[in-house]
Amino acid sequence: MEWETVIGLEVHVQLATASKLFSGTSTEFGAEPNTQANIYDLAMPGTLPVLNKEALKMAVKFGVAIGAEISTTSVFDRKNYFYPDLPKGYQTSQLDFPIVGKGELVIDMEDGTQKTIGVTRAHMEEDAGKSLHEDYPDKTGIDLNRAGTPLLEIVSEPDLRNAKEAVAYLKKMHSIICYLTISDGDMSQGSMRCDANVSIRQKGSDELGTRTEIKNINSFRYVEKAINIEVERQIDLIEDGGRVVQETRLYDADKNETRSMRSKEVANDYRYFPEPDLLPIVIDTKYIEAIRETLPELPDVKCKRFCEQYGLSEYDALVLTSDHATAGYFEIVTAASGDPKLSANWVMGDLQAILNKDEIAINNSPVSADALAILISRIKDNTISSKIAKTVFEAMVDGEGDADSIIESKGLKQVTDTGAIEAMVDEVIANNPDQVEQYKSGKEQVIGFFVGQIMKASQGKANPGQVNKLLKEKLSN
Repeated sequence: MEWETVIGLEVHVQLATASKLFSGTSTEFGAEPNTQANIYDLAMPGTLPVLNKEALKMAVKFGVAIGAEISTTSVFDRKNYFYPDLPKGYQTSQLDFPIVGKGELVIDMEDGTQKTIGVTRAHMEEDAGKSLHEDYPDKTGIDLNRAGTPLLEIVSEPDLRNAKEAVAYLKKMHSIICYLTISDGDMSQGSMRCDANVSIRQKGSDELGTRTEIKNINSFRYVEKAINIEVERQIDLIEDGGRVVQETRLYDADKNETRSMRSKEVANDYRYFPEPDLLPIVIDTKYIEAIRETLPELPDVKCKRFCEQYGLSEYDALVLTSDHATAGYFEIVTAASGDPKLSANWVMGDLQAILNKDEIAINNSPVSADALAILISRIKDNTISSKIAKTVFEAMVDGEGDADSIIESKGLKQVTDTGAIEAMVDEVIANNPDQVEQYKSGKEQVIGFFVGQIMKASQGKANPGQVNKLLKEKLSN
């Protein structure tokens, strides 16, 4: 039997406000437990919430960016449930009248095609606190610092058909929120979290299967692994004669499995009702249009511009524009070096390899954009070869100085003197008569041997272009 996977994602984005959704308490990450929760966050008697206007602005900004409907009237509700890290006994959220309505996101598929994924809604809500289990054997610690932190929950339509599509959607969402600067998107700090609703059905069927929800997945890699293992579990369960139960599950990365957390609640279980302490939010089209005017150049538009302005391939442009900081770094390098293609190769290749290896953000790169541009310029003006440039780059990463000082101190300047190169060419040809005969008999690939010998003799400093030109001239005689 052939199965089809149906996936919908709920993405929780922490909005980059300095204070919480309904109080002036700081949202700064890393504070001592329970030092950032005041009487308003705890809903102490006599306190009244006040909406953070910056959070509202960020929510609308996101909606406008994805071409979604923006509600001129939206309402906060109380979502009632009891859990140790929820100090109020309810969560202030939005149910029937969210701030952002239907929109869409276009993702890039592995085969080069694109797919449009529907966004059902995006609503504002406050975060709960955090339950801590690791440091308290047989006990649970509660940290309420996150309680009241502003979130935007973005709910997709069940349009995703496999784990790779889900990751592509999540990465595109991450890119957009970072471009908009409404969140830093740091999944390791909980700034972006994902719940995956997963079900399977017979291929060709329009009827949705029973879904499970995998909660709080905090990396792109784990999203893919969690969905794949859950799909496998559901297929095995049904094919063995069982049935899928609607429930909430957790992904265990160490065991690469999902496990049951609790039965899946529905809206009625939460006894939603309008928040009596907050009036409806009423905005007008002028407010929305004013926010639209502040939108930056978004990833898709920037990608198209990179192709047209810099002559990059669509693939290169997609890679460079998927991250706002990387795109900015590339443009600085290109402007200073005057070579978009070489700049793209270095940013996506050697630089990214170093950053990935040491898990460094490009904003904290050990080689600045201006410094990399100088290195590229030295390749262009034939001061050094591309091969020697890699040695110089490694020294720059190690903090040994800028490109020019390293080239000078290590004596790495490329040999471009025609006389010196010609002497090396003559010597290598004279010392290798067998290879000369092979070349003259039609085995032209043997020229690579000669080039290697000359580069070895020059310690990699001979200009490869001149070496090839002189070799072909002399071997043809």
